[in-house]
Amino acid sequence: QLVESGGGLVQAGDSLSLSCAASGRTSNTAAMGWFRQAPGKERDFVAAVGRSGGSTTYADSVKGRFTISKDNAKNTVYLEMNSLKPEDTAVYYCAAKRLPGSDIPRTVAGYDSWGQGTQVTVSS
Repeated sequence: QLVESGGGLVQAGDSLSLSCAASGRTSNTAAMGWFRQAPGKERDFVAAVGRSGGSTTYADSVKGRFTISKDNAKNTVYLEMNSLKPEDTAVYYCAAKRLPGSDIPRTVAGYDSWGQGTQVTVSS
C-alpha cells in the first residue's frame, strides 16, 4: 500500500515536499516513482528512484527543480519540489515497481502499485 501526503496550495516560486509511505511487502520493491495528472490530461512521469536510492531519473520539465529521494529504513520516498510553476498543478501519484528487474521505468505501465494521489495547486 502506498500513501501520499504533503500536497497543498502554494504560490508560484514556492516549494513543497511530498512523501509516499509504503507498507506491506516492501522488500520486493525495485523502483519507486512519482507521476502527475492534470485535469483532462494523461498521467505523466515526474521522477523515479531505484531500489538503493542511488539512481534517479527525471522528466525534463522538472529537472533541476524537483528532487526525488528515498529512505529505505522508513520505506518512504520523497519529492522535493522547488520553484513551483502554475503548470505543476496536478494530482501527484506515487508508484512502486516490484522485482525482478533493476530498471527504473518512466511509464505508467512500468509500475505495479499506485497511491491514491495528493493534490498540488500552484497559483500564479
